[in-house]
Amino acid sequence: MCGIVCYVGNKQAGPILLEGLRQLEYRGYDSAGLAIQDGNNIECYRSKGKIAALESRLEGLDIKGTVGIAHTRWATHGEPSEKNAHPHTNTDKNVFVIHNGIIENYYFLKKKLKKNGARFRSDTDTEILAHLIGFNYNGDLNDAVRKTMEQVEGTFGLAVIHKNSPDEIVIARRGSPLVIGIGEDGHFAASDVSAMVRYTNKVVHIQDNEIATLTMDNFSISTAQAKPINRKTETVEWGTEDTELDGFPHYMLKEIFEQPDTIKNAIRGRLEQGEGVPKLGGIMPVWDSLKESRHLVIVACGTSYYAGSVGKYVFEKLTEIDVQVELASEFRYRKLNFAPNTFIIALSQSGETADTLAAIREAKRKGARLLGIVNVVGSSISRETEAGVYNHAGPEIGVASTKIFTSQLTILTLMALLLGRYQNLSLTEGVEAIRAIQSLPEQVREVLSQANRIEAIAEKYCRYNNWLFLGRKYNYPVAMEGALKLKEVSYIHAEGYPAGEMKHGPIALINPEMPTVAIVPKDDIYEKMISNISEIKARKGKVIAIVTEGDDKIKELADDVIEIPPTLQFLNPILTVIPCQLLAYYCAGFLNREIDKPRNLAKSVTVE
Repeated sequence: MCGIVCYVGNKQAGPILLEGLRQLEYRGYDSAGLAIQDGNNIECYRSKGKIAALESRLEGLDIKGTVGIAHTRWATHGEPSEKNAHPHTNTDKNVFVIHNGIIENYYFLKKKLKKNGARFRSDTDTEILAHLIGFNYNGDLNDAVRKTMEQVEGTFGLAVIHKNSPDEIVIARRGSPLVIGIGEDGHFAASDVSAMVRYTNKVVHIQDNEIATLTMDNFSISTAQAKPINRKTETVEWGTEDTELDGFPHYMLKEIFEQPDTIKNAIRGRLEQGEGVPKLGGIMPVWDSLKESRHLVIVACGTSYYAGSVGKYVFEKLTEIDVQVELASEFRYRKLNFAPNTFIIALSQSGETADTLAAIREAKRKGARLLGIVNVVGSSISRETEAGVYNHAGPEIGVASTKIFTSQLTILTLMALLLGRYQNLSLTEGVEAIRAIQSLPEQVREVLSQANRIEAIAEKYCRYNNWLFLGRKYNYPVAMEGALKLKEVSYIHAEGYPAGEMKHGPIALINPEMPTVAIVPKDDIYEKMISNISEIKARKGKVIAIVTEGDDKIKELADDVIEIPPTLQFLNPILTVIPCQLLAYYCAGFLNREIDKPRNLAKSVTVE
C-alpha cells in the first residue's frame, strides 16, 4: 500500500519521478507528492487526489534538481488531504521523508517530540520520522536514519533527503518492500520495480532492517548495526511494454485477457507428459521431506485465499495429504499445533503481503516447513520460504486480482499432481491430467470469446443491488471469488455461498430483485446444483448459470447461460472463474466505477 519512487543521477528528477508515480498509482491514489533537491534547496509539492492532480499542480513550473523522492498515498493515519500527503518535513524544513507502513509508537513519540519543540503540520505517523531524523542528524544522513530506526516500532519502507546532504538519498526497510534500481544515468529506489523498469531492469532488493545510501555513481547497503552488505544484482524478467494497456480500456480487462498466456507461463517447462509427472525445480530443495509429508497448510489473503481453497479440494482429489486453508490475517493469532513434517504454502502475488508474511514467520517458530508461490522474484516471501514456485505472470496492475488467481490455481494443481504421482495416482491418471492442463490456455480463450455476450448479461443485471453466487465442491470457492470481484470493482453487495447451505438460511433472501450466479459444470454434484436452481426459480429468482457446453437441461431452467468447455472436474474452476471476472468488470463499467482503482482499496497490502 502506497508507492515510493526515488532518483539520484544526472538527469532532471521531476519527469522521472512523475512517470514512476504513474506506474505506482495502483498502490495508492488518495494523494501524491514529491520533493526535489537542487543542490541548495529542497522544493516540495503535494496534492490531494490522483497523480493527475499533482501533475496539474506542477504544470508550468520550472523545477530543477537531479535528486528527488516521490510518493502516492493510501491513507492510514489521517484523512486524504494535501496536509497529510507525503513528503513530510520537520520543523526546520531541511528533512523530507516519504514512508510506507505504520509507526506503532506514534503517539508516544509525538508527545516526546512536541516537548522538544517539534511543530506538527499533519495527522500522519510519517511526520514523526521527519522530526526524529532532523533531531538525529549530525552531518551523516545514513547515521541519522539508523538512530531513528532504533527509536521507532512498527513497519516502514522509507526514503529521506536532507538539505545539507544534497547528493544522496537514504532508504531503509522494515516490513515494507523497497528495491534499488541500477541505471546508466543514476540510481533509483522504489516500492515496486514497475516504477523504474522504463529506465533499468537491474535491481537489488533491500531486506528487513537494512539501510542503503544512493548517490549518482554508487550505492551501499548495511544492516541496522552498520555492518556492510554485498548483494547480487537481479534482472527483472519483464519490461515497460508489460505495464502498458495495449489498447484495452483498463488493466483489469487486459489482465483477464492475458490469462491464456499466464497459464502457459505457469506450466511452461513444467510438464512431462510421457510420465504424467510435473517438473517443479523450485521445490526440489525440500522434495525428500515434502513427498513424505501428510499435512499441508495453505495461508493467504483475499483472492489468493480463494485460490488456496480450491487448491485444498485438488490436493484432496489427487493426493493422500490432509490440507487446511487458513486466512493469514487470523492464522498467527491462534494456538498453532502442527503435526511433524507439516508444510506451509504461502500464496501471494506481491510476495510482500503483511499478514501472510507474519503468518509464515509464526509457523516457522512453531516448527513448520515453508513453501511459497509468488509472482515477484526476490520478494520477502520468496526469501523467507525454503523453496517454492514463481508464477512468471508478469505485472498485475489492476487492484482487483484476476490472472494471479488462475496462475496460482494452475501451480497448486501441478504441485498436487506431482505429489499424487508419488502416492496413489496411476500413470494413466497422470497423463490424462497433464493433457487436460495443456488444453487450458485454449479453453480459456474459448470462454473469453464470449465476452460480448457476458457484457450484455452484465448490462441486464448491473443495477440490481444484491447478488448471490452459488457453487459446490471445487466451485464453492469460485463462488466466493466471484462475489469478491463484484464487490471490489462495482460496489454491488454480493455473497458467495456453498449451494448446499441455501436451505439453512440464505434462501430467505431470494426474490426477483436478487440475481443468482450458479456455477454448474457437469460434475458429480451436478444434479444437486439443479435442485438448488429449481428452488431459486420456484421463488421467482433470476439465475445466471455457468455451465458446460451443450447443457440444454440448465438452459431450460436459467434466465441466462454462459458456457465453458468440458475438462476434468478439478480443473473446472480455472474456466468457471473467467465469466465471474468478466461479469464484475462489465457491471463496474456500466456503473461508471473506477475499475482499476476501486475506492478504499490498494493493490499490495503491506500493513496489517
